Amino acid sequence: MIQQIIQPNFNNKLEEEINKVFHRIGLPMHFNKTGNKEFTNYQRIFTIILFHRSKKSLRQFIDEDLIESKWISWLGLEKIPTKSTLHRWIGIFTMKILRKISKFFIPEKTVLTAIDSTGIDAWQRSRHYEKRCEEFEEKKIPPMNYAKTSLFIDVKTQIVLDWDLVMSREHDVKIAERIFKRNSLKEIRCLGDKGYDSEPLHEIARSKGIKFFAPTRKMNKRAFSWKKPKGFYRRQCKENPPEDKGMRSIVESVNFVLKKTQIPSLRSKKHFMRERELGWHIIVYNIKRKIKVSSSGEIQTFIFLNLKIYFIWDNPLLNISF
Repeated sequence: MIQQIIQPNFNNKLEEEINKVFHRIGLPMHFNKTGNKEFTNYQRIFTIILFHRSKKSLRQFIDEDLIESKWISWLGLEKIPTKSTLHRWIGIFTMKILRKISKFFIPEKTVLTAIDSTGIDAWQRSRHYEKRCEEFEEKKIPPMNYAKTSLFIDVKTQIVLDWDLVMSREHDVKIAERIFKRNSLKEIRCLGDKGYDSEPLHEIARSKGIKFFAPTRKMNKRAFSWKKPKGFYRRQCKENPPEDKGMRSIVESVNFVLKKTQIPSLRSKKHFMRERELGWHIIVYNIKRKIKVSSSGEIQTFIFLNLKIYFIWDNPLLNISF
């Protein structure tokens, strides 16, 4: 019996994951009912993801990666988008749509999470030549714009569940409050460092179904050694710390991977475009993690055939002597 093997319609894992996400979002193929419909929203989203994955400028991506690759035929592009067209596409999708896309990468069973903040350069400028210029010029060069991002991740799969970006040195607790208020997961635990030691933050986390742990800060030297920290949840964190509190360092590994492999610096000049740029980078990172987790969980099935060969004489009356 010959079994027919049906090959998938996707050319690679990236196309498969983006196709699943696009159909689950429920976006229309075109935002406009009348007018130009040369490109679909599926083609726009796929091209933007390819652009942010390439880590190149708009012009370099179109001239080198898009034209010289097979994605033109795979996506069914009848016309190659220009640099300005691709730049307009990035501005079409708001942060609400980007957060909706990112929600589809959340694992089904999320138990342990972690949160941490890090800084990203928001201005493309060489630090080497900046130092050299300060040596020869009397005036001090203005400092680079500072972008502070906070990541809320799933510890097991290292997928980013939520994020926040500010262009000022805002306290970690204020950023975590906004992230926890947007949380829709229930009965999960979250780990943080001493910067998140705050009783109001614990109360917000508990109201959103998060059992939050953050080590308490050191007491004042003049305080008594027997004195307990204020707040019910802060005292619980000091008296009964979880055994897996060391797993918090995984979020620092995610920060390192994003900054070294995906986001060396933010290229956008306006704040709302920086937020969207960071959102697209996190979507690209989540797609990579999703492909890696799914590929590691695949089970290969092997079929072994046991063949036996029998000899049958055509003429049984033939006498053969050995």
